[in-house]
Amino acid sequence: MNEVMKAIIQLDPGRAGSAIDSQQYREAVITKLRTVIPFAAACCTAVDPHTLLTTGAVTEQGLEAVHSELFEYEYLHGDYMKHEQLIQAEIPVACLSGVTGGQLEQSERYREVLQPAGFGDELRAALMAGGVCWGFLTLFRQSGSPLFGAGECTAIASIAPYIADGLRHYASSPPAEVWSMERQPEDNGIMVLNDRLIPVSTNTAANNWLEQLRRAERLEAGSLPGPVRAVALRVLAGEQVRAGLADDAGPASRAKVCLLTGDGAYLTVTASRLDGPDAALAVSFTSTRPSDIFRLLADAFALTARERELAGMLSLGLSTKELAESLHISPYTVQDHLKSIFAKAGVSSRRELIRRLLSQ
Repeated sequence: MNEVMKAIIQLDPGRAGSAIDSQQYREAVITKLRTVIPFAAACCTAVDPHTLLTTGAVTEQGLEAVHSELFEYEYLHGDYMKHEQLIQAEIPVACLSGVTGGQLEQSERYREVLQPAGFGDELRAALMAGGVCWGFLTLFRQSGSPLFGAGECTAIASIAPYIADGLRHYASSPPAEVWSMERQPEDNGIMVLNDRLIPVSTNTAANNWLEQLRRAERLEAGSLPGPVRAVALRVLAGEQVRAGLADDAGPASRAKVCLLTGDGAYLTVTASRLDGPDAALAVSFTSTRPSDIFRLLADAFALTARERELAGMLSLGLSTKELAESLHISPYTVQDHLKSIFAKAGVSSRRELIRRLLSQ
């Protein structure tokens, strides 16, 4: 297991010489894990840390057929090991056999989705780094295979933070191919779905974004990308809560996801219910607001509350003395905070930091 952990650390996209994209990184992680823990299929999902909605998933062959159903059970059904429950756990890793005492049939997700598809036990891990969730890892055993053991859960728990660090890097680092404003759709993207999440209509800008999101997840033409499915299901889940048919999803219930696209642009995907007799769902694709980008990057760099406050003031062009007076701290403390911020963001000057944090 130590060798696998070292191999995953070597994959870290923050290391010099690493040139793989997020999809390739997660595929490589799954390959490394399979050398020490047997499983039939795996899914590694990156999420928006503020809403916990997917920004894209890597799924292996054999799992794609039930992936949309697993989505629906995550958002619209109560069950064991829900993602938001894992995040709150002291050890954010669990297996279905462990939480059901070996009685997998107690899980509706197992009875209705996993078992019919030939799967047995399921192991889930919340990928936490800096106190923030950056994604989820799920491993599946074939029906009839041995159940996941406590030792395997412990092993995944030891590796999960390193995987999370990799996902955190991809959330904050534009790809080598820099985004060109000339390629960005001029209009906001609009897509209308019915309650079965079947597209009713789209505009040209939405089609452009959908193509890019499908490319990131390597989906076939016409497939609904994970971020779109997630925001739409979040709306439906909220309606269940208001109707008294489900428990409150908590503070992470907003139907919104912010992600860094393959072309280096920050995209926000949101969903809402339209008024009218058809009661359709509207999905919008817009450029992410600077405040949301800053918040995402501040999380990715694990800035403290004071460092966030100071970094947010840098665009005002204040001197060290003026920053100190505004924050009621000494100039020496300001300098210490700046050094820490520079180190976390991988820059060496205020100008670089402003470009890194505030100009994307």
